[in-house]
Amino acid sequence: MKYIYGPIKSRRLGLSLGLSLSLDKKCNLDCIYCQWGRTAVTVSERKEYVRADEIILELKDWLKNNPQEAKDLRFVTLSGLGEPTLNTCIAELIRRAREATGANIAVITNSTLLGDPLVRKSILGADLIVPSLDSVDPEIFKQIDRPCAGIKLDEIINGLVALRKEFRGKIWLEIMLISGLNDDIRHIEELNKVIQCINPDKIQLNSPVRSTAEKNVLPVDKAKLEKIRQILGDKAEVI
Repeated sequence: MKYIYGPIKSRRLGLSLGLSLSLDKKCNLDCIYCQWGRTAVTVSERKEYVRADEIILELKDWLKNNPQEAKDLRFVTLSGLGEPTLNTCIAELIRRAREATGANIAVITNSTLLGDPLVRKSILGADLIVPSLDSVDPEIFKQIDRPCAGIKLDEIINGLVALRKEFRGKIWLEIMLISGLNDDIRHIEELNKVIQCINPDKIQLNSPVRSTAEKNVLPVDKAKLEKIRQILGDKAEVI
């Protein structure tokens, strides 16, 4: 399989089948914590990196060969290698993946393109969007997420606020917390102010546990994660 991974049974999504919208890593970030390793060359151009027909053909083949798992699928997740919204066929894939599987559709995105109304419109057909926001401080954002030239944090935040107004499904905001970088309580309090404007349905706090793109990317200890969760309120959970 070139585009399918899983299915994975998780506490968050239940049984989820992943779709990658590119053959190799296509991303506009080079995050220090990425489990897929370094982004060799960051890209910012949106285009049809893989045709929807190719992905759907593979999906239908998987469904045919895995009837019981197909029946139990709760989500089809568009994520995989890199940033899925870079692929201009994402709206078509959301529609056709739902038609083929009958499952809910989730989009996991790094949020970098949400400032573009066309990108937001392209993912409105999903049932769940899981966007990331690791920092509200531009310097910390650059240090952790190492964005492609031209990506601006204020546009990401504005895009998240706009998405909440336009999207009728669920939004689970994911924050990757790294010890010594974005876990300072003063930063968390500023982050919380922005989160209140975004108004997600859930706030999901994560910290690196798998291999990371860079060495010495350390997780936040459990006690501090719990303190941060309390600051962010009832919507927050540690995953």
